[in-house]
Amino acid sequence: MFDYEYYKQNYNAYSYMRDNVRKDNNRLRYHLMPPTGWLNDPNGLCQKDGTYHIYFQFSPFSSSWDIKLWGHYTTKDMINFKEEEPFLFPDIDFDRDGVYSGSAFVKDNNINYFYTGNVKLKDKQYDYINEGREQNIIHISSKDGIFKTNKKLIMTNNDFPKNMTKHVRDPKIYFEDDIYYMSLGARDKENRGCIILYKSIDLENFKYYNTIYTDYDFGYMWECPDIFKINNNLFLLCCPQGVEQQGDKYQNIYQNGYFKIDYDFIKNEYNLGDFVEFDKGFDFYATQTFQDEKGRRILYAWMGIPDADYTNPTTKYNWQHSLTMPRQLIEKDGRLYQKPLDELKSLRKDEIKCSINKFKNIKIEDICFEMNIEFLYNQEFNLQIRDDVFLIYKNNLLTLSLGKSGYGRDKRYIDIKYVKDITIFSDTSSLEIFINDGEYTMTTRVYSIDLKQQVKFLSENKGNILFYYLDGYNIEWR
Repeated sequence: MFDYEYYKQNYNAYSYMRDNVRKDNNRLRYHLMPPTGWLNDPNGLCQKDGTYHIYFQFSPFSSSWDIKLWGHYTTKDMINFKEEEPFLFPDIDFDRDGVYSGSAFVKDNNINYFYTGNVKLKDKQYDYINEGREQNIIHISSKDGIFKTNKKLIMTNNDFPKNMTKHVRDPKIYFEDDIYYMSLGARDKENRGCIILYKSIDLENFKYYNTIYTDYDFGYMWECPDIFKINNNLFLLCCPQGVEQQGDKYQNIYQNGYFKIDYDFIKNEYNLGDFVEFDKGFDFYATQTFQDEKGRRILYAWMGIPDADYTNPTTKYNWQHSLTMPRQLIEKDGRLYQKPLDELKSLRKDEIKCSINKFKNIKIEDICFEMNIEFLYNQEFNLQIRDDVFLIYKNNLLTLSLGKSGYGRDKRYIDIKYVKDITIFSDTSSLEIFINDGEYTMTTRVYSIDLKQQVKFLSENKGNILFYYLDGYNIEWR
């Protein structure tokens, strides 16, 4: 169990870690990172009374996987952020081995949080799949996202269907017709990934309602479920584990994406559409969305992935991983498109507007930029984004290729019939690429020694470029 008093007394004593973090040129300028240590899943995303709350899985004293807290940033404009004190600690018996992922739901001037309290039994040897693990669903609430009520246990392993393993986690609330539905990611005893659905009328007492499966084999575990509606279309997000690669599909060790789902909640009948991947790059996982006070559906993801076979050199500076840029989800013909949040336009400076051919003669002075490319017609191209990073389109295959700066990341592909436009957001150690108005995206970490890089077309192409250097976030650190 995490010693909260020890944390409070000794956090500032770890200032040497912060000093070491500041020395790293790979610290991102316009992404949220851990102040020190390790970051993974975004959690509890919400907006209340004009303030956005961005919580995340956080291990402050280790740059590798360790006992988990919820870190916390707040912002009113998505540009100026404040690092708050960590929000949740594993400080009761039901979450003693980690405050795992969860979500927030704003209702009646109150933020309701649900998360997974992790407990690993150690009295004997276990496989920690079928035995030896408690996954407890815990509820707290807050008026302001800072001060919170006591933790209340609302579900344990005994409340899950008997055919489930001990891998049940990541609660998320969907509300419709005065009923609250809680989705939980799960792995059953036949090693099939699924979503368990519960219902409640009071956000306190939940009863089992259904289990959502595909009618075909699709991985052994579905993490980070998220059900929401845009334009009367219902979607189910999740992160399936154990799906084998099929051509340009499912190239990473674990996947992320969504199903369009038709669900009659009264009859309790559903139909799942095809699974669509959210991102075709290397570092994108644990997606979570929320609706803000403007009615936008906003997505964050962990710009990383579990159990990957590539590395991050930031660990020697006592930190690892970040969140993606915030992205607004747009529904078009039953498909989700991603676009950078409009607020990020305020980071722009020094506009360069020219044709692709004239851009070849422009020397790029800084690696932090936004580059918008519009092609006059579908054409093959070879774009050098950094000295050893290339985006190549040939024979209907779009390839992101990384050299040494990928630290084990090599190539990712999209089988695509045409490319009409590309938007690239380059930060010190990340790339987020949006293709065809955000129909596809490719996200990766990248670690270049020199922050003055070559950015140019190596092919003859017809089209126009709108280029901006970008300022960074203003973050008030504790």
